[in-house]
Amino acid sequence: MKHETNMSLDNTSHSPTRGPDELVPSRYAVRVGDIEVLVVSDGVLLLPGAMLAHNAEPAVRAAWLKENFLPPDAFDWALNVVVVRSGDRTILIDAGMGTEFPDLERSGHVIHRLEAAGIDLASVTDVVLTHMHMDHVGGLLIDGVKERLRPDLRIHVAAAEVKFWEAPDFSRVSMPPGFPDALRSTAKRFVKEYRSQLRTFEEEYEVAPGVVVTRTGGHTPGHSVVRVTSGGDRLTFAGDLVFQVGFEHPEWYNGFEHDPEEAARVRINLLRELAATGGLLVATHMPFPSIGHVAVAGDAFRWVPAIWDY
Repeated sequence: MKHETNMSLDNTSHSPTRGPDELVPSRYAVRVGDIEVLVVSDGVLLLPGAMLAHNAEPAVRAAWLKENFLPPDAFDWALNVVVVRSGDRTILIDAGMGTEFPDLERSGHVIHRLEAAGIDLASVTDVVLTHMHMDHVGGLLIDGVKERLRPDLRIHVAAAEVKFWEAPDFSRVSMPPGFPDALRSTAKRFVKEYRSQLRTFEEEYEVAPGVVVTRTGGHTPGHSVVRVTSGGDRLTFAGDLVFQVGFEHPEWYNGFEHDPEEAARVRINLLRELAATGGLLVATHMPFPSIGHVAVAGDAFRWVPAIWDY
């Protein structure tokens, strides 16, 4: 499987040099057989360390954070989205945070970073949503974005996800104050804005040749993953099923999980699958560019980051 930094999505291979305001890379390209994949950073979110594992003993969680050179109280969670080109289809997987929350100013960059990569929003034929949390749909709610998208844009999301946000249950989450209200209002606004373009599926749907979205549940009832397969190569975008701590402690519950036990079960099954197949993994909140492999390590797993290809 070859990693490439010159991706041919639209004019990406002739994209402009990084501007002076971009101090670190914000996009990374990889080829999966004949399919092109571009991971794009939407920025970072500063969140409490406890969100990684609210069912773990505080001392055990604190020790893990320290061993991984992470701050004890709060640290930056990456936000990654993916663009896939298969044949004549250009697919955006998740859309980032958006800009409606001024306090989260270090996120919400995906639209101008797509532009910097030479990707015209009007070229996007499909959007796939792993779920409808605000850091996955917010980019489509930025002022002026809808007008730049194709009128025939298809937005693929599990039917169970749309149903859930009609009356969401937050009884089992462990989020900072204000997040449930923000998540609820953003999902409601998103459905109102894009209802006519939603294309729901029950369990699985092939968006384009070699690009299949599958409902997993767990994190939210309609949470889904996207598998990209071509020429014997494989890449899975896991959305919010896998976090940084999830390899060593897949049984730890993330604060945003609406069904923690189911999320842990699905996470373990996915990590076993990836360890067995050797396919690449990308996840929303793994450090950018979040491309790597999964290996078995005793009763748990080990993250093996891919070597960057310049």
